[in-house]
Amino acid sequence: MVKEILIHRTESIKFALKKLDKTAKKVLLVVDHEEKLLGTIADGDIRRYILSGKSLDNDIREVYNKKPIYIKKEEFSPELAKEMLVTSKVGLIPIVEKGGKILDFVTWDQLFTDMPITARVNIPVVIVAGGMGSRLEPFTKVFPKPLIPIGDKPVVEVIIDEFKKQGVNSFYLTLNHKGEMVESYFKSVKKDYKLTYIWEKTFLGTAGSLKLLEKKIGDLFIVSNCDVLVKVNFEDAVNVHKKEGALMTVLSSIQHHKIPYGVVKSKEKGRIVSITEKPEYTLTINTGVYIFSKECLKFIPKNSPFDMPDLIEHLIKNNKMVITYPVNESDYIDVGQWEEYKNAVEKLQVLR
Repeated sequence: MVKEILIHRTESIKFALKKLDKTAKKVLLVVDHEEKLLGTIADGDIRRYILSGKSLDNDIREVYNKKPIYIKKEEFSPELAKEMLVTSKVGLIPIVEKGGKILDFVTWDQLFTDMPITARVNIPVVIVAGGMGSRLEPFTKVFPKPLIPIGDKPVVEVIIDEFKKQGVNSFYLTLNHKGEMVESYFKSVKKDYKLTYIWEKTFLGTAGSLKLLEKKIGDLFIVSNCDVLVKVNFEDAVNVHKKEGALMTVLSSIQHHKIPYGVVKSKEKGRIVSITEKPEYTLTINTGVYIFSKECLKFIPKNSPFDMPDLIEHLIKNNKMVITYPVNESDYIDVGQWEEYKNAVEKLQVLR
């Protein structure tokens, strides 16, 4: 329905983020009180705004695209809509009546059989898959975390499939805990990509195993935990990484959390200053997916446990460029703990 993707021009960026999370269209149509089309706002518009360091509490008027592509009702035809979708590379085009009021919209999947491949990533992906998976015990007492089932496939294969959609054809798996089972699984499936196993002799943490790639991998690569999925255009993320001259890009997710209680603020002698009923906080969290320049590996010690937060802290202390690339809450899927597992399975079934 059209109303699901309409947003008034005075709404906040935080509100726009929440609304984008609820729609699969990845774009909102900005309107006035008469529902006349004023512009469009997509997650990329908000991402650029966030990277400028401005507040999410501001309204969308300085963020949205004020020159939207649209089709007039009297000029509409499927052929024209197809041509405009292809040439403009947008996923949605509104249809407006005389005066600019929005009547409907058309999308790529309504008019074409196949979705276009919008991103091409020609760099390898390293999936860190050697951990104990303690958050998922007792499952991981029997099976390694990478083989957690998502539908009819293990999560590590679902991750590989998602990267393949964007053109990746070379993968590295770092293995340790029950790694033989992971290797055995992949020997039993047909593969149209290159898969290389990197074996830890001891547990090296979330970053330590990457040191083993120093003489095996090129100048630029993606690193992913084996229990997360990030739905994002990685070609754009890699381009931002290059443009900013970053050594590491941390893909982050904007999360909204509502506290189901009244939050008490007090001062000396317990005197209450205020009580905020069920406040909501917006936080940016680390997804566990990164873009690496090879120089990062110089900062990882050999044969020693070393976690990703240690590496990030080390890079920052050495004045190296570490940046973030934020994605929407719904574009981040975590299956690494039981309370998230069911939600993740349901989410992936909808998205696939």
